[in-house]
Order: sequence, then structure tokens, then C-alpha cells
Amino acid sequence: MPSPPGGPRVLLRRLREIMAEPIPAQARLDKIVVVIAANMVAEVCSLYVMRADGALELYATEGLNREAVHLTTMRAGEGLVGLIARTAEPLALSDAQSHPAFSYRPETGEEIYHSFLGVPLLRAGNTLGVLVVQNRTYRVYTEEEIEALQTTAMVLAEMLASGELQALAPQGDGIALRRPLHQRGIPLADGVGLGHVVLHEPRVVVKNLIAENIEAELKRLDDAIAEVRASIDQLIEHGDVAHHGEHREVLETFRMFAHDQGWLRRMREAVHSGLTAEAAVERVQSDNRARMVRQHDPYLRERLHDLDDLANRLLHRLVGRAFVTPEAALPENAILVARAMGPAALLEYDRARLRGLVLEEGGPTSHIAIVARALGIPAVGEVENVTSLVEPGDAIIVDGGVGDVQIRPRADVEAAYAAKARLRARRQEQYRRLRDVPTVTKDGVTIDLHLNAGLLIDLPHLQETAAAGIGLFRTELQFMIAERMPSSSEQQSFYQAVLEAAGDKPVVFRTLDIGGDKILPYMQAMEEENPALGWRAIRIALDRPGLLRSQIRALLKAGAGRPIKIMFPMVATAEEFERAEALVRREQAYLTRHGHALPSDLALGVMVEVPSLLFELDLIAAKADFLSIGSNDLMQYLFAADRENRMVANRFDPLSPASLRALKLVVERAAAAGRPASVCGELGGKPLEAMALIGLGFRALSMAPASVGPVKAMILGLDAGKVARLIADELARPDCRSVRPALADFAERHGIPI
Repeated sequence: MPSPPGGPRVLLRRLREIMAEPIPAQARLDKIVVVIAANMVAEVCSLYVMRADGALELYATEGLNREAVHLTTMRAGEGLVGLIARTAEPLALSDAQSHPAFSYRPETGEEIYHSFLGVPLLRAGNTLGVLVVQNRTYRVYTEEEIEALQTTAMVLAEMLASGELQALAPQGDGIALRRPLHQRGIPLADGVGLGHVVLHEPRVVVKNLIAENIEAELKRLDDAIAEVRASIDQLIEHGDVAHHGEHREVLETFRMFAHDQGWLRRMREAVHSGLTAEAAVERVQSDNRARMVRQHDPYLRERLHDLDDLANRLLHRLVGRAFVTPEAALPENAILVARAMGPAALLEYDRARLRGLVLEEGGPTSHIAIVARALGIPAVGEVENVTSLVEPGDAIIVDGGVGDVQIRPRADVEAAYAAKARLRARRQEQYRRLRDVPTVTKDGVTIDLHLNAGLLIDLPHLQETAAAGIGLFRTELQFMIAERMPSSSEQQSFYQAVLEAAGDKPVVFRTLDIGGDKILPYMQAMEEENPALGWRAIRIALDRPGLLRSQIRALLKAGAGRPIKIMFPMVATAEEFERAEALVRREQAYLTRHGHALPSDLALGVMVEVPSLLFELDLIAAKADFLSIGSNDLMQYLFAADRENRMVANRFDPLSPASLRALKLVVERAAAAGRPASVCGELGGKPLEAMALIGLGFRALSMAPASVGPVKAMILGLDAGKVARLIADELARPDCRSVRPALADFAERHGIPI
């Protein structure tokens, strides 16, 4: 078997020279395939580029008929070239024509060639084309030859990414890297945002691809690997996870991958083939990403994610780049794109420049989603592989209402979304005009609309919406965005600022609702089989009373001289409320003894979100001053359906008879005890669902700021008595599965906007 003249390093140097020549793009490609064929001792070398429509087009060839260039095309998955594009894996055959995927194209003249070696052109895990060499003989290509062609393909992929070949594409058919993409995710925060991509953790763009000194590059790679390993060791041994728990196990797994010999060997082999250290990391990372997006096994996908994270750490160390985009580099219409983000990271960006947020991870009840809604930023989560599909500066549209993301949209799509954004703006203006209109139904029933909040940036919405107050203030958000546990005095200052901003409007402070999926970064995580049913919220507070006492003391001091409301989350029994109430009374007595002023009125409430409390409603209503339903958790516990799990989250309807009867029970037993009952979960912020709640007898709803306008518009067109009778009739029907269809028909017949 002939050996390549000069090997891959000579080929890479020759390619670098050709790329530096001041010649047209097609001439450059023609020279490149000739050089590759000669170096690989092949009679044919062909380059196929993936177009925006998904077809593969022959862009250059040495050995096949030149007339076939830009004429021969095939669909993705068609022929051997299409198979490589679909699988993103190399394919080496000694007799290509005997392969079942072989597709004969007479215009190319390739019928005389038997052996075939093809590799995908990969960039960030995305296939941009296919590079092929062929020979007449029944030749077996070696592992070294396959590796050499893959290395060459990486260099060509960067050439494609530069945009130089765009001019060669027929009008209207761009190359795949720049093609428009429509991705679907999960809606996190309503609204439409048009702007340009800003990667939260910017990918390193490798510009120096070809090594001058192999030994020096190997040393750079080994040094960077050693630094990454040391940083992981330090996190494990000296960080907050030094003992046990889930975080330590995750980092231990991370450390294991940092020592994975197969991964390290592939990077070193790539350097030996003539690439720089960073190009070698990018090459192996791109292969891993290509496998990751085609992998359905969740365990293997997570492991490939680990390798992807490690590669990012290596790349940043090799080029000395920071992870987060500097504020000065943020464009006026930035759409943040990230694999995952914490709420603190989002708050570091200039809100005035943010138009949207797109995440690979994060559900509608995640902390980042809550903050995005508070900031009024359209957001979409669970958009698979989005960080690899975009480039910084790409045009992008986020539709947080339905979960759509348009990447590099066509002009007509952009125009349609711009019109949608204008329509939404006009609607918002209509809602703003309703601001000072009393929230009263057509038959004279007053409904109090409150806001859900958790940060000081939420408070201006009180003035903007003319809401009746804050029906749920999530105090845990202050703890989640802090780098350490806030002291009691820091908490007091924060709560005072909230109360001052609220003015004479009431604020219901919910005590710390942590645990489950809400892990404070400075607290050791508990390993639990089912965190949602585990040690969280009031359970932590009662077991660690020092935490609750510190918060209660801060709240009582902050509310000195004015009314204040405190609510306990995740209460499962009346006895738990009694214990929390006793702790509050002790703090009141302590402050009185030490001469501190107390609130002029203190109301203690309970969140009804654990189904067991439904069977102690008379008892809890006699003890608590008010009840508020946390519909998010109550519904998931009622139906044993994890709201974050897409496989089960949509298996039940909150407007089904079972859930409505539970809600009706709460409002009726509270009324019998003379206690107010409200709803502070997501249910109250949706017009159709809010209509059902009013029909059940609720007269206070708390919601995200953006929901106030739509819900208020619905209420102004509603006859509460009629909808109450409709719901009663529906629940009396033995065959009723959900009142949703009847409510939607009722709204349409009476012209009620939903």
C-alpha cells in the first residue's frame, strides 16, 4: 500500500499556503482537492458542502468529471455521502459499490472507482459537508489515513465557517452553517424578542489551527490538562463539597473524565497529526458533540456533556479567555444563549440591552425562569444543542409564549415576528389603559389582583400594573443569588427596602422555600431519592430553627410600625404550622423584651400545597390568619406528576373535576372560618384558569406582572355569577373530564378575552 508523501503535517502546511493565496474561492477549492488527493495517494478527492436546504452539493473534485461540480446534489441520508452526513461518522470501504447505501451518479464518472473513504466536516458538532477520497483498486484505508483525512476536514470546516464559500452558492441556497433554523423548546417567560446572539459562555473560536512545533503544542496541551485537573481537585478537597452529597459525586465523575485515557489519547493524536493544542481539543470536542446530539441514552448524553464541559475548560485555559461576555461587548438588542444559567448570572447583565434568553436546560419553574419573568425578558428553555447551532452575532428571535426560537430567520419570518411584537406591544398598551380601571366583574364582584415577586427589581411593577399588593414574595431568591448566607441585618435591610417600595400596599412574605430543586450554592446538598418529597421548606426551617428565627427576626424588625404578613410553605399538617407560629411568638417576645418596635399588625398564613392539608382544613383555617394555594406544587402532588418531567407533566388538566373540587374545598372551608383564601401559583395568571378560580369563589389572585393585564381584561368582561353556575353544572356531570372546553365556549359566546 502506498504511503502518503510527506504525511498530514506536510498536507496541513500546504493547505495553509493555499488558504493564504489571493485567489478566488473556487480556485482555492480546486487546488485544495488536488493537494489532498496527492497527499493521500488517491485518484479522487471530492468536497461536498451541505446547503441550507439540507442537500449535499459537490463543490470541488479532483478525479471525477469537473462538469459535475455544483450540478451533483443528494439529499441528506442519500448515498454514501449522505450516510456520512447523517451519522457524522467516517466511512471506509474497500468496495463501495457493494454497500447498500451506494448511489450511482452517472454524471460524475465514479463507477470505475472501488475503494472509498469519506469523513464529515464537523464544526461544534454540526455537519457542514463531507470530504471523500477514492481509488480504483480495492484498497483498505488505514486508521492513520482516516485520522489524517479527519484532521484535514476540520481545517476545511473552519474555511466553510469563515463564509468565503457563500459566494459560490446559488442565489437563495446558502451553505448549512448559515441556514435558517427553527427550534422548539419550553416556554419560560412570555414575550417576543428580536435581536442578536450573545453566548453567555462564549465558545472559543480557534484561529490558529496548524502547529509549528509539535512538541511545544503537546506540552501546552499537557500543561492545560494538568491545570484543569488541579482546579477540579481543589474544588473537591477544599470547596463546600468536601464531605458527601450529590455535588461531590458530580465533581468526582468530572475528575474521572479529566483522567480518561481515551479522551486524552485522541487529543494527543490530533496534535501529532499537525494541529495546535487548541485545534486538537476543538477537533475531539466536535466529534463528541456530533455523537451527543445523536445519542438518545440519557446517561451517555450526560457523560458526553461532561466531556464537552471539560473541553471548554481546556480551550479557555489554552487561549486565556474569560467565560462571560464583558458588559461592554453586549449589543443593544442582545439575546442571551446558554446551556444553563443561574439567576445571579442573569442579573449581572444590563437589563436595558437584553431582548431575550434561550437555554438548553431549565424548566418553567426553574429559578432562572422566575427571574426572567420578573425582568420581563422573553425566555425559552430546553432547546437542544442550541449553543452549538448559533454563532455570536447571529440574528435570532425568541417567542417565549409558545417556545419557538428562530435562528438566522428569513426576511419574511423576521417580518412576521416583528409584526407579532408590534401587535403584542399594542395589546400591552391596551392593558396599560386599563391600569386605573377597578378590577370588578360585570355583575359587581371585586377581584384583587396581586403580584408574585422575589427581587427588588419586581417592585416597580406594582406601580405599572396598579396591582393590589404583593401576594407572594419569594424570600429565597435573595439567598439564591447571594454568594454566602445573608445575615439577619442584611435580610432586615432587604425587607425594609421591599416594604418601602410597596408603600401602603400589603406584602405577603413567604419564608424560605429551599430544598428540592432549590439548593443554595453555599449549603451542602442532601442526597435524596425524591427531593420534591424530601427535606425542604418548612421541614428544614423546623429542623434548623436558627435559620427560621433569623429570618423571622429580620421580618419583624423590618415591619416595625406597619402591618406585615408572613406565610409558611410546604406545610403538611396543622401541627407544623403550630410549631412555626410558636417560634414567631417567641421572637416577638424577645424583641419586645429588648425594646424593639413590632409590626402594628401581624398576620400568619399557610400555603396549601400538600394534599394532606386538605383533610385538616377546618383545623388549619381556625389557626392561620389566611390561606394561599400554591397551585404549582398542589397540582403535581395531587396527580403524582412531576411538573418538570415532560413525560408526565401534561397528563393531567388543572381544570379537571379532581383539581377543581380540591380548590373549591379550600375556598369554602376558609370562608366558613372567616379566613381569606387566595391563589398564588401559576394557575391564577392564566385568563381561562383565572376565570375558573373566580367561578369557584376565589376573590384574590397573585401572578407574574405580565399576567395582570390579560387577566384584568378577562375579569372586566366576566359575569362571575354565570361562570359559577356553569362550573357547578359541569362538576355535577358524571362524564365531565375537564371544564376547559365549556369555559372556552362560554368565553367565546360572551366575548370574553382569554
